[in-house]
Amino acid sequence: MASRRILGIGQLGRRLVLAFVAVAVAAILINAVISEVSFVGDIAVVADQQQDSLGRAVALTSGAAYQGIGWRHADLRPVFDVARRAGAAVQVRDRAGRVVGSTPGFRRFPVQREARRPVFSRGQLVGVVTVRFGPSGLGALARTIAAERWRSRIEAVVIAVLLALAVSVVAARRITRPLDLMLDAARRRGAGDRSARVDPLTGAGEVRELLRAFNWSTDAVDEQDRLRRNLVADVAHGLRTPVAVLQAGHEAMLDGVTKPTTANLASLRDEVLRLARMVDDLQALASAEAAALQLELAPENLAAIAADAASSLADSYERKGVSLVPRLASSTIDCDRSRIYEIVVNLLTNALKFTPRGGTVELRTTPDRGAIVLLRVSDTGIGIPAEDLPRVTERFYRGARSRDSTAGSGIGLTIVSELVRAHHGDLEIASESGTGTRVTVRFPAAGARPAGGGLARDRRHAG
Repeated sequence: MASRRILGIGQLGRRLVLAFVAVAVAAILINAVISEVSFVGDIAVVADQQQDSLGRAVALTSGAAYQGIGWRHADLRPVFDVARRAGAAVQVRDRAGRVVGSTPGFRRFPVQREARRPVFSRGQLVGVVTVRFGPSGLGALARTIAAERWRSRIEAVVIAVLLALAVSVVAARRITRPLDLMLDAARRRGAGDRSARVDPLTGAGEVRELLRAFNWSTDAVDEQDRLRRNLVADVAHGLRTPVAVLQAGHEAMLDGVTKPTTANLASLRDEVLRLARMVDDLQALASAEAAALQLELAPENLAAIAADAASSLADSYERKGVSLVPRLASSTIDCDRSRIYEIVVNLLTNALKFTPRGGTVELRTTPDRGAIVLLRVSDTGIGIPAEDLPRVTERFYRGARSRDSTAGSGIGLTIVSELVRAHHGDLEIASESGTGTRVTVRFPAAGARPAGGGLARDRRHAG
């Protein structure tokens, strides 16, 4: 079920927005905490220094007031003025501990810190001053500044959240919009809309490539569905004729319309063989597609396998009047012998089908570029039209030349393609209508199989 969209973005987009906002807020808060710790520490140091300086100043001023006249006649007003301007309270005692004087309300003064300093006059201890520091002064200023700083930080957080929301919504739309398009297309395909595609292809490079891959895979699935439908239709069409002939022939014999003569029974047998060939073709295709799971690899001489396959078809070539020219150089590959034999037989049989009497088919095996072994079948037959060439390895695909000139199910090259891929090989088909066809298969030499899979994808081109 599709998620509800807010601000034009889906669930993934909302998560991205929250992530953007969380990062912005976290960055500001972390910066604020670090700054506050540093600021408070600096203010504390400055406050301590100020209070120490004030204590010394009060002690020096008190000593100056005492000098020469004693505490009885000393004028302590300058001492009290210094303390009052700094937001502090002072009490002065003589050397015996008697109170000489103090600022008004000294006893009731709200004390946050208290400091005592000795009073000297001409090098002699004459008394003690007690300085009380209250909530005013530099400490109060520091607290006021800290409060203002936190207020500004809260305002900065609000502004950052708003900016992060605005930027992240735009970014999230740009990032998630292509993914939402793909998700919507996938849902529509799941609901039965086979034409659903992602359009337009937007987003960053990787996202655009993902959307393009989705469209490609969708096209591939649709093509496979089309081929599957065609396969069912082709098999049904292929089975209909022999089944109809068998049914009609048997009913005619049962009804006494025709007699079970040798000729009539031979005709019915031909239809049975035709059905058997179709079943064998289907089984061969299924076996080829599963070959990668069934291969029994061993070092084999490709030339020897090709020679055996050519020998098995020598009579067929002779009956049709087509020359088979083997040019086989010894070369070893890691392979399943029976599967490679099947590849060569299919290629030679296919070449024979489309080469007229008097033509030539050449079978060649040879090492190629050291780590590669080459198998090539070239014929002087009717060739493949350019429009059919890209599809000749599709299952049950038969081009115009096949439908018009030969019988068969159209899976020979499909089987070859599957078996070549199973052996990590590369299939290349080159042809031009009217001039013949050249099929080249490249296998890794023995011990040189690529770790990544195959040499390359199948390649088909004209010329």
